[in-house]
Amino acid sequence: MSKIWLSSYPTGVPAEIEPRRYSSVTHMAEQCFTEFADRPAYIQMGRQITYGDLDRRSKAFGAWLQHRTGLKRGDRVAIMLPNVLQYPIALFGVLRAGGTVVNTNPLYTARELEHQLKDSGAETIVILENFAHVLQEVIERTSVRTVILTSVGELLGFPKGNIVDFVVRRIRKGVPAFELPGALRFSETLREGQGLELVRHPLTHDDLAFLQYTGGTTGVSKGAMLSHGNMVSNVLQSSAWTEAVLPRDEVGIAITALPLYHIFALTANCILFLRLGWTNVLITNPRDFPGFVAELKKYKFTYISGVNTLFNALLHTPGFDQVDFSKLRCTLGGGMAVQRAVAERWKQVTGCILTQAWGLTETSPAACINPIDVDFNDSIGLPISSTEIGIADDDGKMLPVGEVGEICVRGPQVMKGYYNRPEETAKVMLPDGWLRTGDVGRMDDRGFVYIEDRKKDMINVSGFNVYPNEVESVAVTHPGVLEAAAVAKSDERSGEAVALFVVRKDPHLTEEQIIEHCRGSLTGYKVPRYVYFRNELPKTNVGKILRRALRDEAQAL
Repeated sequence: MSKIWLSSYPTGVPAEIEPRRYSSVTHMAEQCFTEFADRPAYIQMGRQITYGDLDRRSKAFGAWLQHRTGLKRGDRVAIMLPNVLQYPIALFGVLRAGGTVVNTNPLYTARELEHQLKDSGAETIVILENFAHVLQEVIERTSVRTVILTSVGELLGFPKGNIVDFVVRRIRKGVPAFELPGALRFSETLREGQGLELVRHPLTHDDLAFLQYTGGTTGVSKGAMLSHGNMVSNVLQSSAWTEAVLPRDEVGIAITALPLYHIFALTANCILFLRLGWTNVLITNPRDFPGFVAELKKYKFTYISGVNTLFNALLHTPGFDQVDFSKLRCTLGGGMAVQRAVAERWKQVTGCILTQAWGLTETSPAACINPIDVDFNDSIGLPISSTEIGIADDDGKMLPVGEVGEICVRGPQVMKGYYNRPEETAKVMLPDGWLRTGDVGRMDDRGFVYIEDRKKDMINVSGFNVYPNEVESVAVTHPGVLEAAAVAKSDERSGEAVALFVVRKDPHLTEEQIIEHCRGSLTGYKVPRYVYFRNELPKTNVGKILRRALRDEAQAL
């Protein structure tokens, strides 16, 4: 197919990347440990570890896993941590030992945790002690035999009863630390591992680096098999775009608020900026927005990534407009659609363009990104280096430019498949390596890709398709609206009607005012027929609005 997007590439961005320059994520990381040994790699609550520290500690942890748990090449280790210093140490320790990382959401319920542990077959887990009570409920029904407990402040040197404990309470509503019988402490494994030898495994692009579980918002969560080749490729693809505009003559600071266990922050923060020798500032509890803003004021940061809801919340947090944005060069939005109103306000306050990118767990995740110095344009950007985007009909046939269909991706970052689920893999993989994403969109004649919506979220009103993103983007331009989510509600007359859930900025805002506002910008069948006010919208831990939950609620109303 003709790669029409290449003519729109920014100067300096290559059409192809060379993933063979690194044999594995481990190879890449170890090279960085040596090259940037004295630089700060990660900072949490004012405490930092250098690249040299990360080298020594991850090596010790990897050696401990090999000698004390019998970890073999390809064995799975679950990491159930928020953004704390232990996360990168555990992550690179597992990879250096030849293992496969199973990233696990610390806020999982017992049912969700049991499914992931049983599905992955993980026999070891590193877990924050405040979530160990959930593990206790299910551990006997899983393969887990080794539990390594840690706390938010274990590596920070803070005494008990201070701000660290407050952060934990905010994360999990006051759940106390929980000691599992027979569990080990993370700091103990590091001390013991210092005296053990790490056995080197000749990892290749085909070895499995991560079992990265999908969000599960549309059904049972599936483990996307992301190889070392997938991850190396995506880091180099992301680097090709960011290095074209980010300063090369200084060590940048990246703000990492999205959880590292999520594929977006894992690639676009944790590993990408490790390769560039930058410093990642870890925000342990980004939902505490006053605390988040206070942390931002301590740094002249160069990069921040997030989702639309995070940026919107920051813009509405007192004191955010007083943060020093003089060094900010890149704001990257992904995970969900960035709304124009949020992007425009972000640029007005920070002076920095909010750049929209797109991808999914199955693509490690980046597949498209806008040029970082181009104003918000409603698109998800151009296919990144070594990546092809096609628009397919329901039969998998590629459509001409401008037509709407399912967005498909082909490139070295596309997963190997879903773990132990060949039938599910077959549903999304087309011949010749194309991945069906489930997103509906189109490509213009310059190669920019536009998402209309997810197939599953589309609202059918009397045979006309209504895309929730369009309705939401109009609704949030009303000055009295903070957030909005549009879903389908069954309707006797039209089959389905648009239901809009709204969080108000103006407590006096009425249903009639919102509907009238939407009528000014939307065709009649797209205008919400039902408006429901809520104090907050249900979201995943990374800030994605859970439309499925709202659809269920709308049906019951």
